[in-house]
Order: sequence, then C-alpha cells, then structure tokens
Amino acid sequence: MTSPEPVDLSLLQIGGPATTAEPPGQGGCGDGCGCAAGEAEGEGADLDPLECGLDPDLAQLLLDSGLDPVQVEDIAHLAVEEDLDRGVDVTSVATVPEGSFATGDFTAREAGTVAGLRVAEAVLSVVCTDEFEVERHVLDGDRVEAGDKLLTVRTNTRDLLTGERSALNLLCRLSGIATATRAWSDALEGTKTRVRDTRKTTPGLRALEKFAVRCGGGVNHRMSLSDAALIKDNHVIAAGGVGEAFARVRAEFPDIPIEVEVDRLDQITPVLNQGADLILLDNFGPEQTAEAVALVAGQAKLESSGRLTLENAPAYAAAGVDFLAVGSLTHSSPILDIGLDLREESA
Repeated sequence: MTSPEPVDLSLLQIGGPATTAEPPGQGGCGDGCGCAAGEAEGEGADLDPLECGLDPDLAQLLLDSGLDPVQVEDIAHLAVEEDLDRGVDVTSVATVPEGSFATGDFTAREAGTVAGLRVAEAVLSVVCTDEFEVERHVLDGDRVEAGDKLLTVRTNTRDLLTGERSALNLLCRLSGIATATRAWSDALEGTKTRVRDTRKTTPGLRALEKFAVRCGGGVNHRMSLSDAALIKDNHVIAAGGVGEAFARVRAEFPDIPIEVEVDRLDQITPVLNQGADLILLDNFGPEQTAEAVALVAGQAKLESSGRLTLENAPAYAAAGVDFLAVGSLTHSSPILDIGLDLREESA
C-alpha cells in the first residue's frame, strides 16, 4: 500500500476567546474573509471581536451568546473551504441558472432542542455574496417539534445550496448536543445537581459544543487546561502523591481553582485537608456518593463521574452531589435531524 500524496493546504487561523489579545496574523479569519483582525497595529494589539466580516448585528448576537464572532467566522470559512476543496459546487453550477434566487426553510425533522442557528447563519453569510435575507423563527435553546421552521433564508440559489451542507453539519451537530443535554437537565429538574460537560470535544469546535451544552440547560466545566487544575491519577503518580501534586499546583498557580479526583472514600479527608475546591468522585455508586456528601459536609463541591446514566441520574442527585460529569454530551450525542427545504417560486 502506498502512502497518500501530501496536500499543501493553507489553513485559516482559529481566533481565541473574545477577550484575548493576539499579535497580528495569529487570530481572525485569514486573508479571504475581509476581517480587519490581521491588520491590528503593534504586537498584542487588542482585537475587537465585532470587527470581522460578519454582519454587525449577527456578530453582536453571537457575542451575546458567549461566542467569539471572529472564531465563528473562521470555522465557517474552514467548513466551506473544506467542502469546495479549491473548486466550485459543480452540481449547483450545472443545474441552477446563474443569478437565480430562492427562499429556503431550515426545518426540524424531529423533536429536540435547537442550538447553533446563528452559527449556521454565519456559514451561509460567508458564502452568499448577493442579497441575503433571514427570518428567525426560534432561538437557540428552544424546544422544537418535527416540522417546525427554524430559520428562513432568501438569497442566491447557487450560494444557498453551496453553503447548505456546511451550515447543516454544524446546526445538526450542535442541536444534537443540546438535545442530549436537555434530557439530562430534565432528569435532574427540581434538584440542585447540574449536568456538565468535559474536554472530550471535537478539535476546533470546543467553544461551539460547550455553547450547545448551555443551550440544553447544562453548565460548562473548564474550557481549557489553563482555566483550572484537575489532579487525576496520572498527575498523582507523576508527582509522587496526591498531597505533593496539590501542593505543587497551589504553589505554582495560587489563584487557580483545584479539583482532585478520588476513587475511594478514605482519600477524601486528606484532599479536604489540602483545601480542594472541588472533589471528583470517580466511579462511586449512589450510596457511596451519599457517604461522600456526608463526609464533605459542604466543605467542597462534589462532582460524580463514571457509571452515570439518565436512569440513575436522579439517584445521584438525591445523594446530594453538585455536578454530574457527562463526557458523552460532546463526544457521542447523535445529531438532531434538520433539513433545508427550498420553496417553489411562484410563476
């Protein structure tokens, strides 16, 4: 078997969080998007997340949702460029008259919770170079039923069909995560326990996938390795003990929250004595979890991980744990089936 020939692709740079200042050329949408991010003057110049190629109103909606418009625009360009592969949409060019316009409805094919509507809109907006009008029927986080219209778009027909799959890939993926999260949130309704995600996300899509978790009523764990410390078994082995690992993190990063993983009840008191902000109970059953809650007595937050299902979630909530860590929200949720239906133009 021969190795595939390497392909020289010029990938766009993914922008950081909206509050991050980056040197010129290290964030924004690349050369093709019309974004001013790459033209900032001076090293470390502050970049305005609204100064991008997206419509200002759309950029503000993304920002209000906790998303960086520059990053969303980057992702939109990457998705479309991947689909075109430096060529054109040969099917649409061949079958659709140049200059024709169409109206299309993004419609739910099944019930669920929607997320990523403004992201899908951003994808279409970078493709549709002519007139582009949208009608927004629902909001991210809304529950929808099969047949509900989510978003209506009128624009150049070729452009709409070119951007259709890229927009739907993100919209269906994010809505699937939101729908799965909503099921967990419903199972925990009336309790103090919240479902939250992990870092088991798709590379490049973490911010979007964690946004989808929020749309489903969940909460986010750390967004990155730099947000907080999570001392797990391998850190303990590398440091020579849980106490040593904790002491080193606290000394190096005194203001960072520290979470410590334990897999036995007898490990909890030493962790509490160290001053852990949060304790991760790894593979504890509901009864053991209740014992841990009694032992901690409010001195730290508690998070359960492993053995968790929608069926036993209420039992863990009844035990009094604060969070359920569910990695499958972002790594295994099925998509929500959403489609684009073009309307027949009246004669």
